[in-house]
Amino acid sequence: MTFIKRGPDLAERMEILSRDSRYDLACACAPRRDEHRRRSGDGKWIYPVSLPGGGSTFLFKVLLSNACVNNCAYCPLRAGADTRRCALSPKELAGAFLAHHRAGRVGGLFLSSAVEDTPDGTMERINGAALHLRRARFRGYIHLKIIPGASDAAIEQSLGLATAVSLNIETAGERNFRALTSSKEYDRGIIRPMKLISALTARGARYAGVKQTTQFVVGAAGETDAEILRWTWRLYRGLGLARVYFSAYQRGAGSPGVPGERSPGSPGDLLTREHRLYQADWLIRKYGFAAGEIPLDASGNLSLAVDPKEAWAVLHPGFYPVNINTDAPSRLLRVPGLGRVAVGRILEFRRNGARLRSLEDLGRMNNVLKRAEAYVSF
Repeated sequence: MTFIKRGPDLAERMEILSRDSRYDLACACAPRRDEHRRRSGDGKWIYPVSLPGGGSTFLFKVLLSNACVNNCAYCPLRAGADTRRCALSPKELAGAFLAHHRAGRVGGLFLSSAVEDTPDGTMERINGAALHLRRARFRGYIHLKIIPGASDAAIEQSLGLATAVSLNIETAGERNFRALTSSKEYDRGIIRPMKLISALTARGARYAGVKQTTQFVVGAAGETDAEILRWTWRLYRGLGLARVYFSAYQRGAGSPGVPGERSPGSPGDLLTREHRLYQADWLIRKYGFAAGEIPLDASGNLSLAVDPKEAWAVLHPGFYPVNINTDAPSRLLRVPGLGRVAVGRILEFRRNGARLRSLEDLGRMNNVLKRAEAYVSF
């Protein structure tokens, strides 16, 4: 009798590839509760996202394949790593997603893949899955990963199918990048395509409205927060990215030689560092801070003990107190404990001709709001 060894069935492959997508940890940690990833009822990771027209939805996140030819030292799916490999066809992926969508479990798709053969071969399959969905009259949110080294034509096809795209920058600069991989090119494979996407999605361009994001693998290359923040500033100001995400490298995930394996601090410290970078990013995107204003220690890193907004306040005592009833919103936003919601309430009081006499006028005094007391006057 002949026994035929069969590969995993569709449900098992979906489970493996959904599980392996967890290594892309965007939104694992973020300043706002509604930006955190969550598990669905069937154990899949689903991710929150803000929609271009307002509101939010949850994305079903999966890889098309976990078989990779690249040797990225930080990645558990790198070439040569001991892991169970499998893949989905574009048609299988589209059918599985539509079943989840019709059941009301998710509102959109976040689709990525390891590089099975070539960048364009992988992009053909990623775009093929998105094309199946669009032809099935799915008009919702699709986020597609752009593979480093993909051709201009493959990138443009993705932009024609997606609501958002991302090409992970991975680390800050060529020198740090070389510590992580020898199978990809930084300038040609990552930075140049990001510039192309920026040009194709700019206001008035053919794909205007498609959002571009990226992600740093924090600590994998031994880079400093100063380096990450300088690159983050360039990405926002120079290329107009919609978001920059940060994922803390966790020791044991990559090869023994990756610099992140020798990083100091506990696993909790690594996640705190990620959180501080999200807080600094929030100050840059929402609060009017320049990257050069974010306080760093002598080694070029953010404090793990104090959030960057409060650290700035401690270094600039002459800026305070800020007058709640008269100062500009830009000054109010530099008060520790005052966020955009609280500042919005203050401005509403002013529009109604009222004067605040204490922070309690804004509502219940929680621990965050209490931090503002030392920095304001009335």
